[in-house]
Amino acid sequence: MSILVGYVPTPTGEAAVDAAIKEAAWRGVKLRIANSRKRGPLVEESVADDADLDAVKERAESQGVDAEVFTLAHEDDVVDSLLEAADAWSVDLIVIGMRKRSQVGKFIMGSSAQRILLQADMPVLAVKAD
Repeated sequence: MSILVGYVPTPTGEAAVDAAIKEAAWRGVKLRIANSRKRGPLVEESVADDADLDAVKERAESQGVDAEVFTLAHEDDVVDSLLEAADAWSVDLIVIGMRKRSQVGKFIMGSSAQRILLQADMPVLAVKAD
């Protein structure tokens, strides 16, 4: 049994990690922390560096949670990358952060969180930042 959290170094990503740590501690299961990087040159702000990932892992472990950090590589679709990892690891819960977007923003750019909520074969906990 394990929990997968999609992490990005933003307030929303931090809220997702905090919720995932609490869930993992409460359930007594392993926490898998994943950050997805697009293959090719680094141009995304959503990519966590090694220091970010180490800090998140240490935060989980300081609360008694067994945690692993993974960097997933994707071609075009971060959602597919996360869902494939969830299936491969047979996770029991996915935790994601959500942020408010306008209807136009959702229409033009789509919503990764919405796609994860709709396409995941396991429960998804969606968290907002304060």
